[in-house]
Amino acid sequence: MKRPSILLTFIFFIGLILTGHAQELTQTVRGKVVDKETGFPLIGARVWIDGTTIGKNTDDKGEFRLESVPVGRQTVLTSYIGYAQTQQDVEVTSGKEVVLEVGMPVSAVEVEGATIVAGKAGDAQNDVALVSARGFTVAETNLYAGSRGEPARMASNFAGVQGGDDSRNDLVIRGNTPNGVLWRLEGINIPNPNHFVIPGTGGGSVTILNNKFLANSDFYTGAFPSEFGNGIAGVFDLRMRNGNNQQHEFTGQLGFLGTEFTAEGPIGKNSGASYLAMYRYSTLALFSFLNVDVGTDAIPRYQDGAFRFNFPTKNGGNIALWGMGGISDIDIILSGTNCFVDDPDLFASSQDRDQYFGSNTFVSGLTLNQPFSASSSLRATVAYSHQRVDANHDQIYQSQNEAPNCTSGIGLSLDSLPPILDYTFAEDKISANVKYTRRFSPKHTLYTGFTTDYYFMNYTDSARTVLPQSSGPNVLLPWRTRWNAQDENAVLFQPYVQYKWKPNDKFQLVAGLTSLYWSLNDSSFSPIEPRLAMSYNLGKGQKLSLGSGLHSQIQSPYLNYYSNRPNTDGSLDLYNLDLGLTKSFHVVMGYDRLLGKATRFKTEVYYQYLYNIPSFTDSLDAYSLINAGSGFSRFFPGQLADIGTGRNYGWEVTLERFFRSRTNGGYYFLFTGSLFDSKFRGSDGILNNTTFNGRYAVNVLFSREWIMKKGVTLNVGGKFTTVGGRWRGEVDDFRSARDLEVIFRLDSTFNTIQFPAYLRLDGKVSIRWNRKRVTHELAIDLVNVTGRENALSLIYVPNNPVDPVQQNNQLGFLPLFYYKIDFFASGKN
Repeated sequence: MKRPSILLTFIFFIGLILTGHAQELTQTVRGKVVDKETGFPLIGARVWIDGTTIGKNTDDKGEFRLESVPVGRQTVLTSYIGYAQTQQDVEVTSGKEVVLEVGMPVSAVEVEGATIVAGKAGDAQNDVALVSARGFTVAETNLYAGSRGEPARMASNFAGVQGGDDSRNDLVIRGNTPNGVLWRLEGINIPNPNHFVIPGTGGGSVTILNNKFLANSDFYTGAFPSEFGNGIAGVFDLRMRNGNNQQHEFTGQLGFLGTEFTAEGPIGKNSGASYLAMYRYSTLALFSFLNVDVGTDAIPRYQDGAFRFNFPTKNGGNIALWGMGGISDIDIILSGTNCFVDDPDLFASSQDRDQYFGSNTFVSGLTLNQPFSASSSLRATVAYSHQRVDANHDQIYQSQNEAPNCTSGIGLSLDSLPPILDYTFAEDKISANVKYTRRFSPKHTLYTGFTTDYYFMNYTDSARTVLPQSSGPNVLLPWRTRWNAQDENAVLFQPYVQYKWKPNDKFQLVAGLTSLYWSLNDSSFSPIEPRLAMSYNLGKGQKLSLGSGLHSQIQSPYLNYYSNRPNTDGSLDLYNLDLGLTKSFHVVMGYDRLLGKATRFKTEVYYQYLYNIPSFTDSLDAYSLINAGSGFSRFFPGQLADIGTGRNYGWEVTLERFFRSRTNGGYYFLFTGSLFDSKFRGSDGILNNTTFNGRYAVNVLFSREWIMKKGVTLNVGGKFTTVGGRWRGEVDDFRSARDLEVIFRLDSTFNTIQFPAYLRLDGKVSIRWNRKRVTHELAIDLVNVTGRENALSLIYVPNNPVDPVQQNNQLGFLPLFYYKIDFFASGKN
């Protein structure tokens, strides 16, 4: 019996939903209003739903509760004397209460009413982020077609950011290495928050971060404030949300990428405390049912979860115990292949070995947010994190023979399967972050604090080569130890201070200083890193901005402990222990303009100068560590020195229209375009293309929403992406054959060959229907609807009798679906 297509099934469900009974549905919108800088509750602030008579003043805790708000998109307005009026666009459904924390910025001019200057969609949550910063909501991670609900894939649509890799969510920001991105959660520097993590890279195949537990957060693409250290490319500053502290709510989701369940609710009666917990499990066994070819028979297995327990304190503060983590593994077994297959499109694999890979990541912390008054507050977090990666490879030796039953005509029989690789990399950290805010007047605010990480590092790795023989058994060479760092430790410390001067509501300036110290060696100390940003409102919705700063970052610590030169006593010659900090100087200038109430235009030009980049010293060649940080392979360094340089410059444009209509649906669009150039110099002194110098990136997104009947909403969207291809050099045939992987020549041909441009068209259809106390949502995300096979990389296929160097293509057409249900068990609705 032929299975119905997923699209026909989706249409069937739409028809079933539209035959449902229509009813007038409402929901509660509640939360609290606080000072944006200090978090102190604002008593008597006016909160109302735009275009309605629904509104109230906040109580003595700064809290408000608006009942009987119609479902749909609503705009929540807030005003308070001495503060700038704010607005938040929210989506109201019948299955979950809308719980908001409205941060109001103080006005620099004392007036008898509010100054309407704040709260534009897309503004950063951080009040000192004046340039190259973008606030994003959890809803946006679901809005964009092809984003799969992930923050990183969503951010690849922003100006200056390029993805261009279907199998990974690495972020290339303004031509920089993905490893230059700093990930923070609750103020803590966290490990790479992805499943299937490869050491030294900035992304992964599937994120551990789930939009079910994230709050609205910020994303920075350059010249970020002084509170952020140990990053040269960009920053993801993420927050976890609190659970609902008044009623128990639940979310269940069944989708192509996994099954998950979320629960939240109050702890005790009238205590104000809450809990939030979620769990997700995924298996790609669903692929066999849907007959979707993703280029591999290997099945990635992963599961992840998160929790948060929140307890209120005086003056609107809170103490939160939180955590998140995930485990993943994949077995790529090729030794059972009976026929030779000339197919390089295997998931992160070479065809000459069986691979067993696993990773796990966990972060847990305790956060205190404590306002002392309307003008001062303290935020402090202590946390523990762990990340471990394990891999084992077995070499496949097979004999070829004639096999008429094989498509290729070549049969394979297994000769031997000796182990050739065994490694375990583990990093544990004890971290702390402290931030103190003191506002002396509406015009002067001081922020000071520090971040510190105490590393515990264990890296072990052994490999060996197997020499095949024409007669007799294969020769197994001795194991070579490449990493043997056990119980190593070091401290990363970053203090900072920043000052905001806002003489009026048109001009503001933020000046800061920070420093970075890495105790692993005497070369890793950056005593002073100045940061400066300013903005000026020209009136009529126009703003100019300027920012600059010096940034530094440590390299992945595992690089310091590698060696391919053993000493006479058998120990390793650790020739990279003295690597220092990589540095980057940023300058950004921007112009921002509102076009009406719902459309925004923004453009920025930037220049970055990078130096102290590790490059090879044992020969004059064209390699630099600026080209690493993505893909499924570790980097094996020779002797490195901080002698490389680089520079990036470019121009970015964003045109965005936000949803505004409450009754007749509406539409949303986003256009981002980037023109840039990214170059570097290695030890040969020649200016070369970086691997990520695609030179242009364009994203066009569109979403149209129809309110079919009361409580039912249909959303149809699409996205087109094109990115210039990445760069590679000529293949070193001898070294590639010796090491059984593609290795490029480090000469004048390095990064002179560009892969074809990346192009992808995505579509998304979702329908949401509200019923009493329940909201259902069904969506299908059509990734790469044209099935274009974009080039990804070159891989080495030793069994290929024609050419062992083959092009590895990306995913073809990939339909992703999910069904989600939100419901609550108690409450007034």
